[in-house]
Amino acid sequence: MSGRRILFAGTPDFALASLRALCDSGVVPLAIYTQPDRPAGRGKKLKASPVKEYALAQNIEVRQPETLKDSDVSSEIAKFAADLMVVAAYGLILPQAILDLPKQGCLNVHASLLPRWRGAAPIQAAILAGDDQTGISLMKMTAGLDSGPVFARQSVRVGESENAGEVHDRLALLGGQMLCERLPDILEGRLEAEDQDESLATYAGKVKRNDAAMNWGDTAVELLRQVRAYNPAPGAFFELDGEQVKCWSATMLDGQSEAAGTVAAAGRDGIDVVCGDGALRMLELQRPGRGKVSAGEFANQLSLSGKRLS
Repeated sequence: MSGRRILFAGTPDFALASLRALCDSGVVPLAIYTQPDRPAGRGKKLKASPVKEYALAQNIEVRQPETLKDSDVSSEIAKFAADLMVVAAYGLILPQAILDLPKQGCLNVHASLLPRWRGAAPIQAAILAGDDQTGISLMKMTAGLDSGPVFARQSVRVGESENAGEVHDRLALLGGQMLCERLPDILEGRLEAEDQDESLATYAGKVKRNDAAMNWGDTAVELLRQVRAYNPAPGAFFELDGEQVKCWSATMLDGQSEAAGTVAAAGRDGIDVVCGDGALRMLELQRPGRGKVSAGEFANQLSLSGKRLS
């Protein structure tokens, strides 16, 4: 790939894994595009994206446009005369004018087995749906939502107790590995992209905080998936005495005779809550403004047995 001119667009840690893999393999992008610095933390101070921080440390040019629809941005990208733009979890839509600029288009590192789970939150969607496999797809980008032809896919199993953060970390590393392995063949035209089967397409919308609200009328299977899918963000939560309590870890139990939402037991082993079908044993919880604690510690803070959760 000597002499190839590559641009990179990405923002969070998932994208950083691909950028780092490229640089470690000797493919240093001409420039990286990442989202503008955003307020973060209690002080709401502007914070650079992980991709920006790494790029600056590597002395790679950084560009942070608010939008890619501005003609000035198109002109700027055109001046790089890039062969390819690699995109991973960038967070901005690439208009056709941008997609057409690199000689060989734009290549997306996507965290699902396309066409399943197109969209913003494929890892969470896979866990919520109970998928036993997910993976990485290397896709040639088109104007549609993750609908372009796919160069390569690689699957991984989703562990029964794995949360979204754990799956994310494995897929991020796999994405970087696949990118470096397949990029030479893609650039040299030795690997052809295959069209997706539109009849198999499913969609994973952006996660909203209220998606993580636990409904005790749901089955224990559904609630456990919810706990796993929304760890580390935004955190599955329920109401307790006017507080929104987050549940970070849980397991399932056989059903109980009490009404859904009833705390059947609370102690060192966990806090058992009756569900629409089965029961959920919560193992790690967090009250607002406090740290995460074990269920046993949580049960010592509050009187829970027999209480009805909303």
